[in-house]
Amino acid sequence: MGKKGPGTGGWILLILLIIIGGFVLYTMAALKWSYSKGERAGYVQKFSEKGWLCKTWEGELVLVSMPGTMAEKFMFSVRNEAVVEQISKAAGKRVVLIYEQHKGLPTSCFGETEYFVTEVRSIQ
Repeated sequence: MGKKGPGTGGWILLILLIIIGGFVLYTMAALKWSYSKGERAGYVQKFSEKGWLCKTWEGELVLVSMPGTMAEKFMFSVRNEAVVEQISKAAGKRVVLIYEQHKGLPTSCFGETEYFVTEVRSIQ
């Protein structure tokens, strides 16, 4: 009688494919659904493309609530090139950043923070 079912190498390959498939599905789900959405207003203090292997756009928004108080920084990432251009053009102006928070991303190749800016509005 011949062998039935996959051999040892076949089982290892099957398990490896299931693990990789699970990782891909988890990553897609983490990028698709946001934990929270919101907006922050302030001045973009720093905005640059960073990374050795995975280049991402990272920035700091300075939130100034009242004169004389300590400024708070909001760290954010940008994945959309059109938004990158909008932020670059708005440098030095007061802006509102609309963002989505994505918790649990398995790698920093998508961004160093969990806050991803999706839209920019200038405040006159």
